[in-house]
Amino acid sequence: MAGRPVWLIGCGNMAGAMLTGWLAAGENPKRFHVIDPAGPDLPDGVELVAAPPAEGFGDTMVQLGFKPHMLADIAPGLRPSIGAETILLSILAGVELETLRAAFPVAGQIVRIMPNTPVALGKGAVGLLAEDRADPRARSVAELMAMLGLAEWIADEALFDVVTALSGSGPAFLFRFIDGLAQGGASLGLDADIAKRLAIATVQGAAELAATSDEDPGRLADRVASPGGSTRKGLDILDDGDALADLLARTLDAATRRNREMAEEAKR
Repeated sequence: MAGRPVWLIGCGNMAGAMLTGWLAAGENPKRFHVIDPAGPDLPDGVELVAAPPAEGFGDTMVQLGFKPHMLADIAPGLRPSIGAETILLSILAGVELETLRAAFPVAGQIVRIMPNTPVALGKGAVGLLAEDRADPRARSVAELMAMLGLAEWIADEALFDVVTALSGSGPAFLFRFIDGLAQGGASLGLDADIAKRLAIATVQGAAELAATSDEDPGRLADRVASPGGSTRKGLDILDDGDALADLLARTLDAATRRNREMAEEAKR
């Protein structure tokens, strides 16, 4: 099952990052086939084709990776090629299983996937939601996604929009934090390039420490902050009125609500 061909319908930033991650993990580029009218530059050995095989996709994985609002236009042309042997994957933000099943009624298994761009480095976070998680075909999808980093099954589709906001959009929010940290250092007199390098290295090291520690990240923060010290003074700003937690909660809520709006738009 792990060797099924993978067809990427659309290979933009996110699908391209996934492809990069799979190849870096040692997958054979001949396993991957791309249909994308934009004609993206692809790694050597990955096939770019204009249309599905004449006989249909058959026993393969087919991943939808275009803009969610394009589903209604693209699905009719793909539908005849996706049969009961085909595993359908979707990285379309906000598009629910019910909508996907209506668009591709005879697909053998449908799995929603929410990756993030660090999958290109094999350090991604990937949310998974399947019609039938116990199906061996769903497990084969999980094995493929585990090559890209952490792969987590989500039991409740109502929470998948939260996963999209947290880990799918999360890198963008973290990049903003890194940029803000660097700008803060520069505003206090550091050379801007030095401040940027220090900010990136600090976040990278802290993330690795959090990933390898048995302690909660909040506890790790308190360990750095000795009573009355400079770190504690800085945390007092972030913790005042739960300022940082409130800001991030509002950030995730805005992204989650937009995902749900897109789900409704996809049903129309």
